[in-house]
Amino acid sequence: MTKDMMAKAVSEYFSKEGGSMDLATYKSKGNAVPVKDFMLRRAFGSWNRVLSVVEHRYPVAVAPAPKKEVKKAPAKKKVEKKDVE
Repeated sequence: MTKDMMAKAVSEYFSKEGGSMDLATYKSKGNAVPVKDFMLRRAFGSWNRVLSVVEHRYPVAVAPAPKKEVKKAPAKKKVEKKDVE
């Protein structure tokens, strides 16, 4: 497997998972990852370099989260104070 193939597979995995992740999170996925972390680090040198190459060659396009509609509270009625003597 070439470096380019690894970067593409990791990029597709990141986009499926919702964005890039740190090494500990990537390791915790177990066998669900397309390329093992030690193979990536062996090929690229470090995890930061893996993330840098993936971002440069195949940018992870994550769809923005839908915005929640904010309901406005009804306007409060203005209360007049009476003069009490």
